[in-house]
Amino acid sequence: MSLLLSLVVGWVYRATHRGVSYSQSFVHTLVVLGVVTAFLMLIVGSNIARSFTLVGTMSIIRFRSAVKETRDIAFVFIALAVGMACGTRFYLLAAFATVCLCATVVMLSKFGMFQKVVRERILILRVPTAMDYEVTLGEPFRKFLDEWHLISVESVSEQRQQELTYSVELKRRGDPSKLLEELRRINDNQKVSLVLGQQELDL
Repeated sequence: MSLLLSLVVGWVYRATHRGVSYSQSFVHTLVVLGVVTAFLMLIVGSNIARSFTLVGTMSIIRFRSAVKETRDIAFVFIALAVGMACGTRFYLLAAFATVCLCATVVMLSKFGMFQKVVRERILILRVPTAMDYEVTLGEPFRKFLDEWHLISVESVSEQRQQELTYSVELKRRGDPSKLLEELRRINDNQKVSLVLGQQELDL
């Protein structure tokens, strides 16, 4: 039941996510943590001593360096659940938890569940300060993009230029190279950068 409900949560997260920070690994972590928590609750039950042991065990977990993969956190909890089950002599539950959790991870990875084609990109370009960029860039944006939102405006080159940062969504059959070519023509071959690929970080 925990696995099924966690999958529902994962699908809802995927369907409602907006922006460039979507991570398939994070959704896998949500699903695995839901199942791990169910096993931990079975291990603890109504035993007060086990509940305090769980709190103490959680408190000693420290990440000395940044965790680059969110799935790594899930595996830490898997090991924790299995270790607690063995320590409390629930050997059958420990074996079942190991098989179930590992099967869940293999299923999520093998079938590529919650994978999402991210069309959102970050566009960075420089234009002269005197340019009315909202009007000038409107035509190429409508031609190549479905959506665009201005994130920031920054003065550069001794305030002779502005660096604009947009969150954009390319049209399904849009050609990024043609968009960049059009924008370079408008800003006289100044900086134009389109950040491609799934982004793990928010700007």
